[in-house]
Amino acid sequence: MTRTVGILGGGQLARMMVLAGAPMGLRFELFDPAADACGAQVAPLQVAAFEDEAALAAFAARVDVVTFDFENVPARSAKFLAERVPVYPNPDALAVAQDRLSEKTLFQSLGIPLPAFADIRSRDELAARAAEFGMPCIVKTRRLGYDGKGQFRIRSAADIDAAWDTLGSQVDKTGLILEGFVAFDREVSVVAVRGQDGEFRAWPITGNWHVDGVLSASLAPAQLPAAQHEAAIGYARTLAERLDYVGVFALELFCRGDELLANEMAPRVHNSGHWTIEGSETSQFENHLRAVLGLPLGDTRMLGHACMLNWIGQMPDASAVLGQASGHWHDYGKQARDGRKVGHATLRDDDAAVLAGALERVGAQLDRADQVAPVIKILRG
Repeated sequence: MTRTVGILGGGQLARMMVLAGAPMGLRFELFDPAADACGAQVAPLQVAAFEDEAALAAFAARVDVVTFDFENVPARSAKFLAERVPVYPNPDALAVAQDRLSEKTLFQSLGIPLPAFADIRSRDELAARAAEFGMPCIVKTRRLGYDGKGQFRIRSAADIDAAWDTLGSQVDKTGLILEGFVAFDREVSVVAVRGQDGEFRAWPITGNWHVDGVLSASLAPAQLPAAQHEAAIGYARTLAERLDYVGVFALELFCRGDELLANEMAPRVHNSGHWTIEGSETSQFENHLRAVLGLPLGDTRMLGHACMLNWIGQMPDASAVLGQASGHWHDYGKQARDGRKVGHATLRDDDAAVLAGALERVGAQLDRADQVAPVIKILRG
């Protein structure tokens, strides 16, 4: 099949889409303001600002369909392209997911449980709402925040001034939202896909662990009670149908006892779904491409158990992972930088105990016992 997929954004998610699409005979064009975008190592890259309409028009003329690899692509740019070429997911879905207030209001309207939230316009309103919600609570920018950026945890009334000093200047730029704090037992995500014909599929729910707001490790399946698993998949399906969503997305949730509370939606292939490359019949990247091209969706069943470990800042020694029979290595070709996602590893096995042993050895060899410990605990019951 000789079709060209345009991707707004040229980071590691675009890179993995290209690698998934190559066996299908697809061609790709990337569009990113950064000349060193790592996706350029595997596909042609047009370097231009996302707001450059002349460049966007030229890009649209070279591709058959457009998608994107991160949610902070301007919705206006996606709408501009949609007037010239099909764009999936649709720009309206992108716009909703870009604004935490719009997103949470949508969750609420669909009956998806979530923590308390409020639009914040002033320091006094922040103080009043924080007192109402109870502390700790978290104030965030409504737009542009990700991986723990653009937020401030308010632990007591004494933190109100510091929170406002840190984020108050963003009220007129990105807006602010206050969210009630959730003392959760665990974090999970539903990674799902919806086709142009409305077909919906979801991978087994993934359990996630974060450090400083950045994903550290993911385990699938998450071993949730059946009722919670079904509820989470149901919330994702309801959301996708309401947005007329096409492509892969993730719905992040907090588990607190028997409750599931929605955190946020990511309108794209997702870090917590990287394990699907080796751990599923069809990866999230292949299924995203199938969806946006109008092709039949692939099976999302798991192949045993899988754990993804994120590499942040710099790549560790590959031999510790590749020395395991179940180890798979992904280097994004990025320059090392504090806080930057530079790669990941996935370990997969049919036997949970064997996978736990492999993770234990990797943790010991890379001095990352803390990163693998919570995963091992669940695998060993």
